[in-house]
Amino acid sequence: MIKRRFNGNRHEIFDSIRKKWVKETNEESVRQCFIHYLTTVQNIPPHFISVERQISYLGHLKRYDIVVYKKNTEIFMVIECKAPSVELSQAAINQAAVYNTGLNAEYIGITNGKQSLYIQLNTIQKTPFFTAHFPSYNQPPEHKI
Repeated sequence: MIKRRFNGNRHEIFDSIRKKWVKETNEESVRQCFIHYLTTVQNIPPHFISVERQISYLGHLKRYDIVVYKKNTEIFMVIECKAPSVELSQAAINQAAVYNTGLNAEYIGITNGKQSLYIQLNTIQKTPFFTAHFPSYNQPPEHKI
């Protein structure tokens, strides 16, 4: 269940991963709904999910939205969340790909809450495989890379 409240002069939403109330924006609502989907529908344990952490890319600090780890501490997926009014575009894919440069996740995901897109990365042939279905967290990839 996603918790919301009005605190003083702002709407807040509870981040169950970071264990704190944060300002509720359209993008934050998408992020929290997707975290809820990861933990309740995909059954990913909360301690395998990281939210809004800084990483360095070519000397610049960047902040990813969501990273999902596998049990062996490898990164399963990096997820970029957009507001519902933002189309899932090549720019959003590129943004997640930049974050993934140093993370080396098996998958990239982008979502605006209305639509989600997942990309399996083939590091040998440098070709992506696109799907609208969440990849199986506990199974080997559909397309061997």
